Amino acid sequence: MHRVAVLALPGVYPFELGIANRVFGSAHDRSGAPLYEVVTASTDGAPVPTAGDYTIAVPHGPQPLSTADTVVVPAVEAFAPVFTEGRLNAPLAAALAHVRPGTRLVSICTGAYVLAAAGHLDGRPATNHWSCAGHFQRLFPRVAVDPDVLFVDDGDVLTSAGAAAGLDLCLHLVRRDHGSEVANATARRCVVPAWRDGGQAQYIERPMPAATQTSTSATRAWALQRLDRPLPLEALARHARMSVRTFTRRFRQEVGMTPGHWLVAQRVELARQLLESTDHPVDRIAGLAGFGTGASLRTHLRASTGVSPDTYRRAFHRIGDPAHQRGVRRGAAAGR
Repeated sequence: MHRVAVLALPGVYPFELGIANRVFGSAHDRSGAPLYEVVTASTDGAPVPTAGDYTIAVPHGPQPLSTADTVVVPAVEAFAPVFTEGRLNAPLAAALAHVRPGTRLVSICTGAYVLAAAGHLDGRPATNHWSCAGHFQRLFPRVAVDPDVLFVDDGDVLTSAGAAAGLDLCLHLVRRDHGSEVANATARRCVVPAWRDGGQAQYIERPMPAATQTSTSATRAWALQRLDRPLPLEALARHARMSVRTFTRRFRQEVGMTPGHWLVAQRVELARQLLESTDHPVDRIAGLAGFGTGASLRTHLRASTGVSPDTYRRAFHRIGDPAHQRGVRRGAAAGR
């Protein structure tokens, strides 16, 4: 079983601390068996003060880090010297020394400061919460910071933006490890969106639509049931009973991208599910997902995942094995 160790540091944000346990702990195979073991560790096994108004008891010291397949560092409030000088203090350095080479490293929001201070992000792409991205880049100039995305997958090191982006990243890892079917079931258990592309923009000071405005959510649900059909912008606006201009503006306010980009993302997601769960030829899947031709599907899938439909299917397709194949690293995730 894949072991995930979550490192609880002083000043940890309680919500972010619970993300890995909630997501990975909700991932099961077809027989209902858990796919991950999640354990929480600290630098010394002592109670950990949080960013909230309480302290949590963490019975484990750093020892679980030495047996973990994945180590997650959740968001923490600023603490010296990591956030001021870009270096680890002695207890944190000693704890991270337990991590085995090759262990997958994951940060949620400001947890990236810890990975960067330990040197794990040197020369790599990474992200952080948009509000501290400038400070993060100045403190760690060797990191290629992208402040505009939800998460970055660079293979064995992954970073996410704030709060809910940590959910997206953990679900992405479940998808990478076990495919869309398991990830979607995990998302349903957690009652969260099954997929948001890591390259999607962070919601930076984007105003919410006024409560009196009509939402585009019903039209989005309508479109999801018709991805195999042409869905021009005019048809979407007509269903929403709005002008094209109003619909486009409101859609961007609610979703953070244009209707066209959203449709492509949903069609790619449907194609990925069909590649994993059916034996349909690529041209058939292209039609079902609304791409029309296999060539169009290949173009969009490669842009999203970095691989062809055949390569994706070989990596993720199941043939009646409830244990599931392990996912392979998807090249396009790097630098997202």
